[in-house]
Amino acid sequence: MQPVCYIFVLQVNMSIAILPMSKEFNWNSATVGLIQSSFFWGYLLTQILGGIWADKIGGKLVLGFGVVWWSVATILTPIAAKIGLPFLLIMRAFMGIGEVGPALLGVAMPAMNNLLSKWIPVSERSRSLALVYSGMYLGSVTGLAFSPILIHKFGWPSVFYSFGSLGSIWFALWLRKAYSSPEEDPELSKEEKKLIMGGSISKEPVKVIPWRLILSKAPVWALIISHFCHNWGTFILLTWMPTYYNQVLNFNLTESGLLCVLPWLTMAAFANIGGWIADTLVSRGLSITAIMQSIGFLGPAFFLTQLSYVRTPAMAVLCMACSQGSDAFSQSGLYSNHQDIGPRYAGVLLGLSNTAGVLAGVFGTAATGYILQRGSWDDVFKVSVALYIIGTLVWNLFSTGEKILD
Repeated sequence: MQPVCYIFVLQVNMSIAILPMSKEFNWNSATVGLIQSSFFWGYLLTQILGGIWADKIGGKLVLGFGVVWWSVATILTPIAAKIGLPFLLIMRAFMGIGEVGPALLGVAMPAMNNLLSKWIPVSERSRSLALVYSGMYLGSVTGLAFSPILIHKFGWPSVFYSFGSLGSIWFALWLRKAYSSPEEDPELSKEEKKLIMGGSISKEPVKVIPWRLILSKAPVWALIISHFCHNWGTFILLTWMPTYYNQVLNFNLTESGLLCVLPWLTMAAFANIGGWIADTLVSRGLSITAIMQSIGFLGPAFFLTQLSYVRTPAMAVLCMACSQGSDAFSQSGLYSNHQDIGPRYAGVLLGLSNTAGVLAGVFGTAATGYILQRGSWDDVFKVSVALYIIGTLVWNLFSTGEKILD
């Protein structure tokens, strides 16, 4: 869970730091949206490559590389911002090359999916995925809670310097303790390896990727389209929620950061509840593919529509928390489906679908800035709701929980 937690600390930092930065550099909403989306430019470039590398050389090296890369880019971000906007955009794109997610992250998400497919037996997959990915939400909680304090005491650059430097500590621990597969771990007994390997997938390295076969499958396209629809709403909330709290609910910087914590805590809790429910249903021979992701789509859609009718800040925060809490059920739907339909190609499949998810981040975060210049937050939420509904239809018509790729 450590890498995902750390990743989302870094991304949430910008969503808080962008408030004082926009005042200092006189950025309008469109410029803020462009800066937020520039992260996803680099992130887009490494999705499929990250999956291929992870499936071929192992998730440990790929994920370690990602952490070092985005840590350096994070530390250099304040320097780039002071030089000029073009340099900041380039540095944000560089950060995206190594770094998520939601949920997720350049080379990191495919690498983690590869690691989980090798280490986690099928019977424990949903709750294990939920536990690991809940690190995303705890990372957001950490960033949102501590970033305002650092900004008030030391200025906004301190956020990037302090959290970026944590990467070296994480990387040292990762090199010593992590292994790409159970066979490589010398501390595991034969019994432990047998238990893991017996309930998991084939561990043969992938030598040739059957692209034509993969892209000919309707469930793969259901994953790709659904990932786009899901991430549009998720990335908007990740990058713009503090601004919404500040502009619409009139919370100050500290209040915005602290109240943004509640939805992410809700996600961490519900992701694990959803994982436990999913594994319980699977153990009883029931399919969870449709139900878990339908909750992950329709729950956020319902609660976002309620934001147009609430009259108090407390109710708005509650709607945000419920929206993201129900979104967390996607960890047992969309995000576990790659390993269901093609376990040997889990990294590649996540790279493919997450490429579409990143495009949602590129267009969604930038479009939000332009929408706010000409319209309102209601218009922003309506687009997200429409995509959630489209995702629900595509998922229920074309997805499957059965293995379709050997």
